Amino acid sequence: MNNVDTLKRAAAERALEAVSSGMIVGLGSGSTAIWVTRLIAERLQDGRLTNILGIPCSSMIEAEARRLSVPLTTLEEHPHVDITIDGADEVDPQLDLIKGGGGALMREKIVAQASAYEIIVVDHSKLSPILGTKWHVPVEVIPFGYGSQQHYLEELGARAVVRHRADGTVFHTDQGNIILDCAFGVINDPVSLAKKLKRRTGIAEHGLFIGIANELIVADTDGIRQIKRGQPF
Repeated sequence: MNNVDTLKRAAAERALEAVSSGMIVGLGSGSTAIWVTRLIAERLQDGRLTNILGIPCSSMIEAEARRLSVPLTTLEEHPHVDITIDGADEVDPQLDLIKGGGGALMREKIVAQASAYEIIVVDHSKLSPILGTKWHVPVEVIPFGYGSQQHYLEELGARAVVRHRADGTVFHTDQGNIILDCAFGVINDPVSLAKKLKRRTGIAEHGLFIGIANELIVADTDGIRQIKRGQPF
């Protein structure tokens, strides 16, 4: 592993201190959060954890969990999740987030809202004084009439671009929807913006995660920092 991977693993290990045998665990997406799935698999194999059931937040994480023989369940079988450990693209001092860089924002938010406790694991580059400083807001829209949603988002002040894959084809989410990556610039009132996005028919979900994270674990070159909501960065 390179130094970045070592830091990400260390942050995931710290987050796993909150996981006990018998828990229902939301398995988040992202380059840091995927370490949680791998480490859970290690601990199940060596007996440090038992009777864990995971709920994956994306088809990619589901495939990784199945490859590693992590037992999985669904929200239909277990609608209350004990803890979810996930990543983020940008985090502000209030522990509000922008998520969806990998395209799994809808499933991630569904699992997060079903969770008693949400831990976000990131490297230090994801910290930001104001949301929108470093990252655009992914907005998931249904394919029908997506152009009207693009126009609506532009009226709100965004530069809205349809997300494409590396091969040039349009990116579709696990639900078959399209993502519009919306550059709003700095977002001084994310709560207000989230409400405007949520009320629009055709917008399935957005990447503003407001008031959801309970705790932040940051991998930095100086070590691992653990920050709970209400504490300063």
